[in-house]
Amino acid sequence: MKNSGVLSRARTVAAPGFNRWLVPPCALAIHLCIGMAYGFSVFWLPLSHAIGISDPVACPNLSLLGALTTTTCDWRVSDLVWTYTLFFVVLGAAAAIWGGWLERAGPRKAGVVAAFCWCGGMGIAAIGVSLHQLWLIWLGSGVIGGIGLGLGYISPVSTLIKWFPDRRGMATGMAIMGFGGGAMIGGPLADLLMKHFASATGVGVWQTFLVLASGYFVFMMAGAIGYRVPADGWAPAGWTPPASADSAISRFNVALSDAHRTPQFWLVWLVLFCNVSASIGIIGIASPMVQELFGGRLIDAPGIVFTAFDDDQKKAAAAVGAGFVGAISLFNIGGRFFWAWLSDRIGRKPLFATILAAGALLYGVAAPALAGTTLGLFILVFCVLASMYGGGFATAPAYLADLFGTKYVGAIHGRLLTAWSTAGVVGPLLVANMRDGRIAAGIPRDQVYQPIFWVLAAMLVCGFVADLFVRPVAAKFHMAADDTPLAVEPAVAADGPATSGTAPIVALAWLAVALPILWGVYMTLSKALILLK
Repeated sequence: MKNSGVLSRARTVAAPGFNRWLVPPCALAIHLCIGMAYGFSVFWLPLSHAIGISDPVACPNLSLLGALTTTTCDWRVSDLVWTYTLFFVVLGAAAAIWGGWLERAGPRKAGVVAAFCWCGGMGIAAIGVSLHQLWLIWLGSGVIGGIGLGLGYISPVSTLIKWFPDRRGMATGMAIMGFGGGAMIGGPLADLLMKHFASATGVGVWQTFLVLASGYFVFMMAGAIGYRVPADGWAPAGWTPPASADSAISRFNVALSDAHRTPQFWLVWLVLFCNVSASIGIIGIASPMVQELFGGRLIDAPGIVFTAFDDDQKKAAAAVGAGFVGAISLFNIGGRFFWAWLSDRIGRKPLFATILAAGALLYGVAAPALAGTTLGLFILVFCVLASMYGGGFATAPAYLADLFGTKYVGAIHGRLLTAWSTAGVVGPLLVANMRDGRIAAGIPRDQVYQPIFWVLAAMLVCGFVADLFVRPVAAKFHMAADDTPLAVEPAVAADGPATSGTAPIVALAWLAVALPILWGVYMTLSKALILLK
């Protein structure tokens, strides 16, 4: 592609007068779409009876390898959830592998590739559902879609940090809040679409995949084309970089090839790994956890244990569990913005120390003490924990920019996301194995979780200690001021006139992302309000 091509990095350099507040809704447009990865669980039950429709066609001796190609047996949920694992393993790998390319190519080209991979992957998955070939779902949504997730997730990071050097945490918090909110919108929408397309001969999943992919493609392409990067030397009016050499915000850049050689990178990697591992596993079983711990107290039938529920009681308890998950989702999303915003005021290192220490206390003391006793306070504890889980994600890019500078922060963040991928496997396995082992040992359901809480608290303590050891990067890793190894194409005028980011356009862009978010909040609140009844 020529240097003047519409996707070239040079063509994304903003013209004079561009309004930087147009960039966050572009980032949100992409993150709200790829965030549906969190909501894919809405498809598992319908897909588990895609052949039998009303009653699953079970094959007791079916192996995982056999499930990949069978056309006569319904898939088990355990077969399908491997797609979810692939999402986040491939996300981390893709972000690490192509992060450097993203910095050279620019956010627009990376956003377009992300749109083709994420939406094209859903299209391949739709073919897999229609042909009943699980390997196509894994390949489409899991692998190809996972690449789209990785590129889409990191594409706005360095861009937003460059536009908002004065508000790094807030800027990345806004975008990454969208990733957490994607399932809040996509989950209920997918449920409505499946009900619309369901028939006597199908469960409506492949049609839903195609509709979602089409809508997501439009939103993601609009966001990618809307990306702009500031011209070299640009700074917000009235803002100057920190002058102190010992400032928590570095005045220097560290090359991508050197970042992983510093202890700071691996300390932040460990901080993120511990924060994610301690939360992602427990959030994944939030609904059964609250039902098992509180039993009949959830449905005004104290004294009845979870295993003694009849069908009606199970439905009532499941509704409360769904409300609990909805409340956690809202706090996870809100925490991504709140904690990242707060980090601009108190600093990234103190922010992580705060959420890790508070999380360890909540897991280690509050959760075990409240389990099975005070439902309202127990729910509040886990809502706060979910907010800090999301806040850690949103603050990590700004932490990296403070330590390593802004030049390669997108690529460095891509490599850091391997901590997320690793935690996405370790956390759920740890929690699930401990839970299943204690249940198999005959431990009453309301006593299963206390040791799990203590182990998760210990993980957060490890993250807290790692955060304490973070110091400014040694001078030997600083790049020379005139070092430009990116070999970026010469800047040309950005697409469109200087007024392309004026107030009416900015307002319309924000409205386009705000309306789906408000609808998702309404749908989630409608489920969470059952907790107040």
